[in-house]
Amino acid sequence: MTRVSIFDSPLLLGFDRIERMLDSVSKTSSEGYPPYNIEQTGANAIRITLAVAGFTEADLDVQVEGSELIIRGKHAEDERERVYLHRGIAARQFQRRFMVAEGIEVQGATLRHGLLLIDLLRPEPAVQSRTIEIRTGEPEPAGKVSINPGRR
Repeated sequence: MTRVSIFDSPLLLGFDRIERMLDSVSKTSSEGYPPYNIEQTGANAIRITLAVAGFTEADLDVQVEGSELIIRGKHAEDERERVYLHRGIAARQFQRRFMVAEGIEVQGATLRHGLLLIDLLRPEPAVQSRTIEIRTGEPEPAGKVSINPGRR
């Protein structure tokens, strides 16, 4: 079955990146492990908290690739042979992806009491202002640049 996209309209040029981002989000939103929280910790600060009980700092990897924050967890091989009578603590590897908006900075990650805390910051946008010169006379055609209009 062919999927119809709202971004296929000829009036929406250049929005293919948004469509890819939405596809990526829909694929990763169905993952349930590890559980996580996202909270606002300040006016421009966000914290992602992942429950990673049983993982050590060496087992975890946090990276920013393009516009994605990717957290991977993989247990190191245990040299000892263990015999479990019941195994209820998940020891599987995982990969969790978050789409990060342009301008968001990952400040750092901390592992504390089985929780991985990742702090993000959205810097205040710089207010840009400039004065536009108002000229008199006929406007020049778009794209044409006049270096010295009085000389030939």
